[in-house]
Order: sequence, then C-alpha cells, then structure tokens
Amino acid sequence: MLLLLVLLLSFSPSFPGQAQLEEDLDPDLGDFDSDIAPRRVRRQVKATLVKENKPQIQELSIKTSIISRYAFTAVYCSMQNRLPAAAEGVFQFQVPAGAYISNFTMIIGGRVYQSEVRPKQKRVKQGNGKPKNRQSSDTSSEPEVEVFSAAGSIPGRNRAVFLLMYEELLQRRLGSYEHVTSLRPLQLVSRLSLNITIVDHAPIVDLEVLPLRNGKITAKPEVPITTAVKNEKNVWKITFSPNIIQQAKISTSGILGDFVIRYDVQRDAGIGDLQVLNGHFVHYFAPKDLPVVPKNVVFVIDTSASMLGKKMRQTKVALFTILRDLRPADHFNFISFSNKIKVWQPNGLVPVTPLNVRDAKKFIYTLVPNGGTNIDGAIQTGSSLLRDYLSDPNTSLNSVSLIIFLTDGRPTIGETQSASILGNTRSAVHEKFCIFTIGIGNDVDYRLLERMALENCGMMRRISEEADASAMLKGFYDEIGTPLLSDIRINYTENSVSYVTQKLFTNYFNGSEIIVAGKLTNQSAESLHVQVTGSNNDRVITLETDVPLQRLQIETEKHVKAASAAVAAGAKVAASGVMQGLDSSLGSVAEDFVEHVWGFLSIKEGLRSRLRSQTSKEREDHIQQATNLSLTYHFLTPLTNMVVEKPEVLADGTMAAAPTIRPAAGEAASPADTDDEQPQKLDGKLRGQISSLSNKIGKGERRPVTKSIVVSKTSADGDPHFVVEFPLSKLTVCFNINGEPGHVLRLVSDHKYSGVTVNGKLVGAPAPPGSHKQQRTYFSSIAIVVDHPRRAYIEVTPNKVILDGRDRIVLPCHTTMAVDSDMLSVAISGRSNVTVTVGGNISFVILLHQYKNPAPYQRDHLGFYITNSTGLSHSCHGLLGQFLHEEVGVAQLPAQGDSNPSVFLKVNDRSVPVVRKSRRIYSGRQNVDCWFARNNAEKLIDGQYEDYVTSHMFDTGEWPHGTNKKHSNRCRPLRSPVIRCRSQVTGLQATPTQEYSGPVSLRSSVLDQPAAGIQQPT
Repeated sequence: MLLLLVLLLSFSPSFPGQAQLEEDLDPDLGDFDSDIAPRRVRRQVKATLVKENKPQIQELSIKTSIISRYAFTAVYCSMQNRLPAAAEGVFQFQVPAGAYISNFTMIIGGRVYQSEVRPKQKRVKQGNGKPKNRQSSDTSSEPEVEVFSAAGSIPGRNRAVFLLMYEELLQRRLGSYEHVTSLRPLQLVSRLSLNITIVDHAPIVDLEVLPLRNGKITAKPEVPITTAVKNEKNVWKITFSPNIIQQAKISTSGILGDFVIRYDVQRDAGIGDLQVLNGHFVHYFAPKDLPVVPKNVVFVIDTSASMLGKKMRQTKVALFTILRDLRPADHFNFISFSNKIKVWQPNGLVPVTPLNVRDAKKFIYTLVPNGGTNIDGAIQTGSSLLRDYLSDPNTSLNSVSLIIFLTDGRPTIGETQSASILGNTRSAVHEKFCIFTIGIGNDVDYRLLERMALENCGMMRRISEEADASAMLKGFYDEIGTPLLSDIRINYTENSVSYVTQKLFTNYFNGSEIIVAGKLTNQSAESLHVQVTGSNNDRVITLETDVPLQRLQIETEKHVKAASAAVAAGAKVAASGVMQGLDSSLGSVAEDFVEHVWGFLSIKEGLRSRLRSQTSKEREDHIQQATNLSLTYHFLTPLTNMVVEKPEVLADGTMAAAPTIRPAAGEAASPADTDDEQPQKLDGKLRGQISSLSNKIGKGERRPVTKSIVVSKTSADGDPHFVVEFPLSKLTVCFNINGEPGHVLRLVSDHKYSGVTVNGKLVGAPAPPGSHKQQRTYFSSIAIVVDHPRRAYIEVTPNKVILDGRDRIVLPCHTTMAVDSDMLSVAISGRSNVTVTVGGNISFVILLHQYKNPAPYQRDHLGFYITNSTGLSHSCHGLLGQFLHEEVGVAQLPAQGDSNPSVFLKVNDRSVPVVRKSRRIYSGRQNVDCWFARNNAEKLIDGQYEDYVTSHMFDTGEWPHGTNKKHSNRCRPLRSPVIRCRSQVTGLQATPTQEYSGPVSLRSSVLDQPAAGIQQPT
C-alpha cells in the first residue's frame, strides 16, 4: 500500500516566505529549463503562456515499472501559483480504464492531503423503488481511458504537488502487450519526463515505441522525438523527455497524445510460465503453433437511422476486410436490424466460398440506415439461426460458434427492458455459443452490452465517437478470429492451492493469453502438479507437468531483485530527488507483484461475477468479496470511493487547519505523526473525480478497537517521543531523542538484578514537508532480553515476533494469538499490539504502527510502553529505566524585565529548563500534558545520547558510568578541554550540569542555591 511514494523525501514545498520566484526574470519564463534561453522560446509559445491566468505546471514526471506484465505507474505533478492571490489548481490525468488507482496525495501550502479508499455506499431507494440520483454511469461500461481530475486551492505565490499511483495488468492482444501513457497536461510543461522500465522472467522480444497517438496523420510516422531505448540483460528502459520547444512542435495546447510501447516475450512450448513469490503464484498460458479451429460466426449489424454517415461507412469497410480474412473451413451469415430484421441467408450459415463472399459483399453494400433499434429481436434471430445450424447432424461439432453483435444505440423497438433482453438472450443461447458485443459512440447502453457478453462467454469492446471504427472493428475481429482451443481447464494439485482465480475458459484465441493466479496452501512444498486440457478440432490436448516451487521462488526473487536494481540505478543517475523518490517507491511495491496480480485478477473476476449473478444473494456475496479486496489493496474500483479533504485557503493566505480525527487501532497513525495536523477525510465520488462535501466536515470515522488494554504514559513512541510518568510527584515529563538511523538504543537496563534488558533499533525516514527536522527516526524493532533463570529473548518488528527460548518460534503480527512459557508470555492482538510479560511482575506493550499506503515520510514502526515495572530494581537504567523509581519537582525562576518566568525541573540534584507541552500517545487516543526538556534531553538523562547507543540488539552491557544513585560524585571528561561535572550527593542542592573550560570557578546555581559538595577540578 504498500505506501505511497518515497518521492516526498526530496520535495520541499514553497511557503509564502520562500516563494519569491526569480523576480528579475520574466515570470512567464521562470519555470523553463535553465539551459533554454528566453530568446529561444517561440513567440506563439510565450504568448500561450502569457494568456494563462492560472497555476502553471512546473514539472510532470511519470514513472512506470512493468514486472512480468504487471505495471506500476507513479505520476508527480508540481504546480506553481505565481499570482498574489489564491487560485485553483486542477490536476488532470488520463488513466487506462483497466487500471486501478491505488493512491492519490496532494501537498499544498505545507499540508499533506492523503486520500482514503472507502466502500461505496448503497443507493437510497425512493418511494417508487427506483434508486435516488441514478446516474448515466449505471448503464455505461468503462471507456478505454478515464480522466482522473482533482482540484485544490493554492495560496498566492505558492506551490502544490499532486501524486497519483495506479496499477494494471497488461493484456496480450494480437500477439503483443501494449502499454499506453497519456501525455495531455493541457499546457506546455517546463520539465516533462516519462521513464518506463520493463523486466520480465522471459526474454523480451519485438519491443517497439509507436508514434504518438493524437489523431494527427503524418506522411511519415516517426518515434517521438527524444525517445531513448536501452536494453541490458533483459531490462529495458525507455525514456521520453521533450523540452518545451519540442512539445510546442507537437502541440501548443499541451495535448501530446498517447505514448505507446508494444512488446512480447519469448515462450517455450508446454504448460506456460509460472512465477512464485511469498506464498502466491501466477500462471501465464499462451500456446502457439496449434491448428486453427473452424468457426461458425453470425454478424448482427445495427442499421438504425443513427448509424447514418460515418459509422455506417466505416462499418462496411471493416466488414469487407473481415470477409477477406474468413477461412475456407469457416461458416458465416449476416443479419441487419433496425425496425425490421433482415437475414442474408435465411436457410442458415453458409461455407466460405468465393461466390458466397461476393454475395455477402453485395448484401453489406446495400445496407441503408433507417428506423429504430430492435436489439432483442436481432439477438433472438441470430441465436435461432446459429442454434438451428448447430443442431443439424451434418454440422461438425469440432468448431467454435459465436455471434458478433454491433450497435450504436439503445433498444427502442420491441423489448426495451435490459433485464428482459438479458433473460431472453440467456434462454436463446443456452450455453451453446458465445456473444461478442461492440458499441459505437456515446449513446450506447454499454452495461447491457457488457452483461450480454459476460453472461454468454464473450467480451465487449467500446469504440468512441471519434475513433476509427473501421480499424477497431477489424482489430477486434482479428483478436477473436483465430480460435486455437476450446473448453480449456487448468487444474493444480488438490489441496495445494486456494483462492484460485478463473480456471475454466470457453475459448483461447491466437495472440491472447490466459492468466491464473492463486495462493499456495503449503509454501514449503517442493513441487506443484499442473494440468491443462483443451479441445482442438477433433482432439483433446492435455499438457501436464510437475513444477519445482522452490526453484521458481528463487528465480522469481532474482527477477524482482533485477527490477529493483534497475529502478535503483535509475534513481542514482536521476536529475532530481523527485526522480529518486519515484524510483524507490516503484521498486518497493514491486516486491509483492505476484500478490498484486492475484488481487487485481480477483477483483476483476468478482466484478464480472457480480454482473453475471442471477440472485441478489449471489450478487451481494461477489460485491462483498470484491469490495474487501479493493480496500485491502487500496484500489479505486466501481465498488469503492476515493475521498480526500478539499484544501481551503484562509483570508491571510494560509491553509486551513485540519480537523482532528482519532485513528482507530491498527490504522496508520502514530504519536509522531499526530504531532502534525492530519487532514480530515471526507466523502467523495468514484472514478477519479475527487471532491469534498462541506456538510461532512468534522464527521470522522472510527472503527471499533480490536482489544482494550491499559497503557501507562511511560513510553517511547513515534519519532521517537519519550514520555515518563512520575506517580509520586504527580508529574509527567517528555523529551525527544534525535538519533541516527541504525543506532540501537538502550531503553531499559536491569540485567544485573531482574535480568531484563530492552533495546530498540532506529530506522530513518525523511521529514514531512514544512518540518524543521532534516529527518525522522522510528523504532523498527525492539528486543527484550531475559537472563533469569536462563537466557531468552523476544524480538518484535511490525510484521513478526520472534520468541527464542528453548525453541525458536516466529509469530505473525497480523493474527491474534498468545504463547505462554515459564519465563515469558507473549500476547499478540492482530495488527494492533504485542504484550510481553516477564515473571508476572514486569510487562511491556509494543504498539504496531503499520501503514497500508504510507506517505514517503512514514515508516512501519513500533511504540514501546512500560505497563508494569514492579519487578524492575531501583538500579534499573536506560533512557526510560533510569526514571522508574525517581521523584522530581518543579521550580520557577521569577521573570526579569519583560521576559516570562522560567521553569526548571529538579531531577536528583540537576535543574533542567522545561516548557509546558501537550503530547498524544497510544496512536493519538490519549493526550498527555507534560514538561518538555529540549536539546535531546540534555541534563535530564544521565550522560549523553551516545552513552545509550549499544553495539547490537541483544547487548546486555551495564550502564558504563555506575548506577543511577544519588550517592556518587561524578566528573566525566568531554571533548577536551571541556569537563562536565555533576554533583549527586544526597541532601545537597548543587548547580545543574555546567560546562567548563580552562580554570574553573564554581558559581551558585540559577536557582541561587549554594554550590556545595562540588570540588574544583584540576
């Protein structure tokens, strides 16, 4: 949701005080590449920019990683508002209709607006039983592309960043895969770049970059200018980065077109290509060199009045071409329909002969559009014709039968209710043949065509009003015109796999591909038996073998590492940190690509099954399963909404503060992140158009907590933020530790007495936009070591718990379970927390902070809480342990002049300056008022930060400077010539820690107490 984009690592938003944008330059040229002099900018280009009175796109960067035909795409768009007043910035991007958006983030005015995917709400029915606010989308299927659009108000002279991520499984058509990236920013962009990396288990062949698809017809189609293609060890890299002048040569409106890559992979004969990774598998099957199966096809063509003109003309051209491609063994017929239904050969299908082809062309030529649209009658006539032909005893059964149905409108004659038409079609087809449907234009009931195809083993194709219908009709026929197999069944070893996607397929057409994915029930199994059966003409073909799972796992891991290395290499040579962030993000999500393929296919299958459902219960079951998977993978699908807060600019030019929402247990929240204001997430619309509803502001959604536990305030959580509760003193103290990534910190050290030591390892993360910090650190793992009565340890990470005593046990963190032993007890509340109990009188709770789709500055991490310390000795030390048996007091120094009074915390004999602060702990569900000590807890903790850094996670070494008692007088050398002295004599009031250099003279403390008990160092 992995997380979304590490690219935030390098992004530094422009704030009002920072956004003085090259005032000495032409403001309309400020975003041009530095190597392009203003004089080189064409006059019409400059005029186009000057006319724009809206935020300008400074940078549009698109990164795609295609791993075994599964594509991850990340889009980065930086937009600048040069106006002094706030202006609305609109981010718009065309996403392939077959893809699923997995994340969207806006960064405006220093605030991060993270999207959230929620289940789509059911429609509320009115009194007449019809859904309220029924939209046209109910009867429309997915177009070829969808326009994702999001708008946000950008403060004057400030910047906004839009981040979009989507995933798609490439479909093989006509013997190749095609990846399309839309380049339509609607304005000229100073920095435009497209980077595509393709890695596959099989050798990549026939890779080509096509000319830009933008509707323009050129005499000599050429590869887009600046396109570079590189191949190294089957890792292909394609880049396209035209400067602003080169963009203007293509289009001054910013509509460059579609960047298209086409390729295929080399295949071996057999059961296909299996890939195994992390308990999931994907099986690609695309046989070749098989005899073509004869087909029986009936073409049903709409000739209603709406087909007049271009549609009819292009349809005739396509049909003439298709007639030439029919094979001698095929049989065919034509039906035209409007008010009336005409059958070319009423007696049935005829063989492909020169005479029949000639007569068919005459029939097509004489078609004249007029009248209405009788869809039901046309389907019934075609089905009857094909059904009668198949029932003839002289008809060969070794063939594939299908209807190709084309229309540009909705039913207006005869039966017009979709449900009745579908029911009549099912009864007429009776699972004896397939129906393939084609819709032309915008006035088509695409939902009807899609359901008709899906319910009758076919597929639907949509042709837009502006498209070349002739070429698309011919292309669609070519996809289904060469059947090689029918009745394909794919089986795996019984009880070895589960949750397998579709395994039965009616037909396999040449140039396509069958993809099956599932889960392995036993990841340690050595092999998996795979069997594929299908019919080809008069014979049944069976392919089967045992595939070595462990070897495939290793090979797939190498394959993924190669992909990660490829994108990492791209990050190192990238021109900006943004590029590096995009590469890192795509490299990380690719590590589970097989599982993503399974999730993607399962959702697609659930949506198809929903349309085919015959009962309401069956439909609801499919909807629920597909919805759950959509939420798991954070996919925007027809069953989910993607919601995000709408940015609001206040009158003073700043961004409105975010309403507070308390996250639920197990959700992506941590004390570190809750220090920064979080955006309110509101309801919105499906399919890209992100909006906010003002009437829902303040209505946060909270889920029930999975398990209620009592957590004390004494903790180290988040960045990391430390909180120490002093019950006897009725005070709470807090401090931060700015550690280094990779350091292991000693949290509790009581090895000599109770035998307990707790260490935590830090992991680094970039600071969020607007933060004063350079980086953040979190606890990525926590180790609890116990030495009495024998040595044992527990290591906790966000994903697993390792318990090593007599035996080593690895427990997943996503399930609820408990393990008890004579020394240690571990209780896991799935995806929420881990409770560790030692000897019955020491217990710790470790919170699991996991992110489904983390922002780049977020990391899965842990929070450490001490819930019972009665078993820890008074000699306990560590960053938290040293305070467990202490008492503190607060003193105030009177104000001097206009300054405010200073407050000091008295710890042992030290005085520590503090300020009042509020901190949220336990995933933000509890607020704590505390006295905050600055500067890495200087003077509050014994020694310095470095004294608490240990060599490894299981280090149990004692505090190097003695015990934490008040009976020691300690002077410890620092960096020469400075000496730090601390008086720790009971009952004496001495100075707080002071630093000295050279001759030393002691003065009274800031609290005007005598400096007794301290000897002058020599």
